[in-house]
Order: sequence, then C-alpha cells, then structure tokens
Amino acid sequence: MNIMDFNVKKLAADAGTFLSRAVQFTEEKLGQAEKTELDAHLENLLSKAECTKIWTEKIMKQTEVLLQPNPNARIEEFVYEKLDRKAPTRINNPELLGQYMIDAGTEFGPGTAYGNALIKCGETQKRIGTADRELIQTSALNFLTPLRNFIEGDYKTIAKERKLLQNKRLDLDAAKTRLKKAKAAETRASSEQELRITQSEFDRQAEITRLLLEGISSTHAHHLRCLNDFVEAQMTYYAQCYQYMLDLQKQLGRCFPSSYHCNNNQTPVAPIPSASSNVIGSSALTSTSGLVIASPSNLIDLKECSGSRKARVLYDYDAANSSELSLLADEVITVFSVVGMDSDWLMGERGNQKGRVPITYLELLN
Repeated sequence: MNIMDFNVKKLAADAGTFLSRAVQFTEEKLGQAEKTELDAHLENLLSKAECTKIWTEKIMKQTEVLLQPNPNARIEEFVYEKLDRKAPTRINNPELLGQYMIDAGTEFGPGTAYGNALIKCGETQKRIGTADRELIQTSALNFLTPLRNFIEGDYKTIAKERKLLQNKRLDLDAAKTRLKKAKAAETRASSEQELRITQSEFDRQAEITRLLLEGISSTHAHHLRCLNDFVEAQMTYYAQCYQYMLDLQKQLGRCFPSSYHCNNNQTPVAPIPSASSNVIGSSALTSTSGLVIASPSNLIDLKECSGSRKARVLYDYDAANSSELSLLADEVITVFSVVGMDSDWLMGERGNQKGRVPITYLELLN
C-alpha cells in the first residue's frame, strides 16, 4: 500500500513537472516568458556536435553507397547486422563478369584468339573482384564502424544529456517565473528555495554536457585517423587494379595485336602490335624464309626511297575509313611512301585498291 502511494505521488509529481515545462516552453515561444541563455562557449560546442553528427551521417551513408551500390544488398547487410549474424557471401559484379568471360572463352575454345583473351580477361576481373571485396571489408572495419559507433554511441549520449539540460533550463526558468509571481512571504521563501535548487541542478547539468561536448575534438582526431586508413585502403585497391590491368595488357599484347580502331569521327591512329611480335625492333630481323621484319631503320629507308616495296601483312586490319586499305593476314601488297604522310603510315596498293596502311602490320620483303 505504501509502495502504491509512493508511485502515485511520484506520477503526480512527474505530471506536474511535465506540465510546468510545457507551460514555460509555450510562453517562451509566445514571447511571454524569459529564457535563460546558455553561455557562448557551450552554444559553440553544441553547434559543433550537431554539425559533426550531420556530416558524419552523410559521409557514412555515401561511403556505404560507394562501396556497395546495390541498395538491396545494403538492406540485407543491415538486417543481418542488426540480427548479429554474418551475411552470406555474395558474388560481386567484377567476379560475376569474370566468370561469364571465362565460361564464354572456354566454350569458344581456349585455343582460339578470342577465347584465350576472354579467359585472361575473366581471370583478371575475378582478381579485381577479390580486391573489391577486401576494400569493402577493410573500409567497413576501419572507417565505417568508427563513424557508426559515434552516431549510435557517443552522440546519443550527448543528445540525451542535451535534452536533460533543456529540461533543467525549463525548470529553472519556471521557478524564476513563479518567484516573480509570488506575493506572500511564505510563498516567496518557498519559491526562492526552489530557484536555488533548480539553479544548482541546471549548473551541474551544464557542466556534464560541456565535458561531453569537449570530447568532440577527440572524436575529430579519431575520425581523421580512420579517414587516413580509408584512403590507404583505396590506394591499395586502385594500385592492385592498375597492376592487374597492366599485367593483362601485357598478356594480351604478347599474344594478340592491339587492333583497337577509332571511329570515323576521330583522327585515325595506327594500331601498335606488341613488342614481342618483333615488328618494331632495334634492327631488322631476317627469318629463315628470307623475310625482313620492318624495323625503324628499314622504315626510314623506305620513306626516304622514292620507289615501292613488297610487304607481307602480319595481321588482319579493318579500315577505319575510306582513306585506308583493309588488310588480310599473310597477303602480299605493294607499299610506298607519300610526302607529308604521318610517319606511322604508308600507302598500300593491292590491284586497283589503294589506301593508307599501318606500318606496324607489315613485313618488308627483300
């Protein structure tokens, strides 16, 4: 019975406090009551904390989008995290593309040029996928987790104490208002006692809030270290991807000509086969069949010579526009230089057909 009476009295007191705060807050909004202002230092700390919270949330959310563009995957990871369970490993986009390329290359035939290239590209894409997975894991651990801990931990504590400070301020201002309205001596004495208590509680809560807010500077320093870790993780990832693609380019260059052609709206550039094809060497290379592979010295001689030479085509070449001549591997054509033509091209002639041809696709015949 005594416990019930105590609970009823406590509820009544809480209701009275809530009503007093509501009245004070409303009168302040209407300009009918004075409001105790916080000191400038505390206001600056509160503003800094709020700014930190807003930008931390934005950076955190956009980093999540950067690392995992798929919104459904992000939701799934969030649910598993809340359930404190490990999300199932899902294949990422580079790994999926890599697997498709490998499967296609296998079906087309690893012995074919296209099939072999697809397999090599697929293996590289899968390595990039692995690097991508490592970037996500490292960034989540060293960057996103600390940011999330601040939002869900430190800032929630700050917000709680800030709200409590607001309530203590309302209690203080309500006590000041009651003291102003008190006329009887007994009522004034009671109001003065209440004012001293509320002032003490407000000062104490302001100090607690201030101490918490001053920790924001330490939070910035910690987030700076986390940002550095994130940058290092990205640097490692992009360096790996660059190295993987560089290795892939070398692999393809050893096996296939770099026959990448521009469209008709661009200035044609002569494709350059890999150095391993020996088309561009430091000197002429003579084969057992008597063919001389075009070297810089041979090409210079040919350009300076006013006559024409026979040349064997090394690789198929599709003309990019009407000024060029399409070529078929192993055919023999006549080539000659033209004054003012780009140094990477010669004029080729086959029967009645004539057009520019890339010099790196030719073997000059003795």
